[in-house]
Amino acid sequence: MLNRRKFIQRSLGTVLVLATNSIFNEALAKSSFTKLTILHTNDMHSRIESFSSDDKKFAGRGGMATRAALIKQIRREEKNVLLLDSGDIFQGTPYFNFFGGEVEFKLMSQMKYDAATLGNHDFDAGLEGLLQQLPNANFPFLNVNYDFSKTILNGHIQQYKIFQFEKIKVGVFGIGIELEGLVPKKLFGDILYHHPVEKANYFASVLKHEYKCDYIICLSHLGYKHNSSKISDVLLAAETENIDMILGGHTHTFMQQPDNVKAKNGKPCIISQSGWAGLLMGKTDIIFDEKNKCLTTNFSQVKI
Repeated sequence: MLNRRKFIQRSLGTVLVLATNSIFNEALAKSSFTKLTILHTNDMHSRIESFSSDDKKFAGRGGMATRAALIKQIRREEKNVLLLDSGDIFQGTPYFNFFGGEVEFKLMSQMKYDAATLGNHDFDAGLEGLLQQLPNANFPFLNVNYDFSKTILNGHIQQYKIFQFEKIKVGVFGIGIELEGLVPKKLFGDILYHHPVEKANYFASVLKHEYKCDYIICLSHLGYKHNSSKISDVLLAAETENIDMILGGHTHTFMQQPDNVKAKNGKPCIISQSGWAGLLMGKTDIIFDEKNKCLTTNFSQVKI
């Protein structure tokens, strides 16, 4: 159990404010406005416990117990909280080797994650191993560009989910990296990969126009940026529209402030990623006005 001083110390993070604090606080004070807090993790890699006290880089940091305490504290302080993950939950410590993902999913369920997407390492136990552990996850896995119809995962992965916070409707969908050449074929079997841009555009449009979502989030495991033409979060943002935020993974990028990319329709798309191993947790506070439009956004990375 964390004492109060240690909890506060571990909670400190670097904050990027996209509007002045006075504007943010003024907007928050209006009763007709709605505040949404989005918490985000990625690439946890089975890091259940904190790093050892003699670790040269991350001594005593991380661990799911600390994260759970922080999430609980934030939920006590905030009315509308959405907790999301961008994949690679599996692989990295003996917990995965011995328990095959059971511990990770059960602890995430206790923390009340709302949704996650699949990373390439989440197939490290094969389709059978992933299917076996899914009942331990009390939250949906989302993906729109993998076709599972010829696999045992058919019907077990959702494409998107819509969340209602007061009068604000938030649409969330997932995008996965190409598995061919990255994951052994025997582990992902007959999953058919579709290009992320096509699928992201289609489902973002569905969420925006058919379901009338006020804010659309893509959970991506493409990677923030690559030194090639390989599809990444930056390229996805530039080639799509209707996506307000991309919460990414795969490249283990420690982003102390989010990137802001101009989408195909000229509007801004925000990209954020929170390193790896649960050392950071992204926190985004959004204020919506009385017309359900995003008025101002406040970002931080919570150090764990």
